[in-house]
Amino acid sequence: MADTPPTEFFIQGITSKGKKFRPSDWSERLAGVMSCFGPGARGPNARLQYSLYVRPTMLGDLKCVILDSRLRDIEPMAFDFVMNFAKDNDLVVTEACELPPHHGTQQGRTS
Repeated sequence: MADTPPTEFFIQGITSKGKKFRPSDWSERLAGVMSCFGPGARGPNARLQYSLYVRPTMLGDLKCVILDSRLRDIEPMAFDFVMNFAKDNDLVVTEACELPPHHGTQQGRTS
């Protein structure tokens, strides 16, 4: 059986009431706080880089943070921190799976 891809939580920069979330750099700040969770994120040669498990992105003109569900197994408290941030700020969260660029539904699309 093929491995199923991990689910991801898309935390959108909009509240459940439709208001845009502020400050405007919230996604970069949240991802920056979580940068220590990931391969090569610790030690004497570690550089600040976004974690593979918590990364900022844009969906159209909407700032979002993508939270990888694998973080729950690696560091449950970090996963809960991000999910509680979304809950406390009444942000829209959608559970989904991001399709890789080589996925069949992505073939033939023009950028």
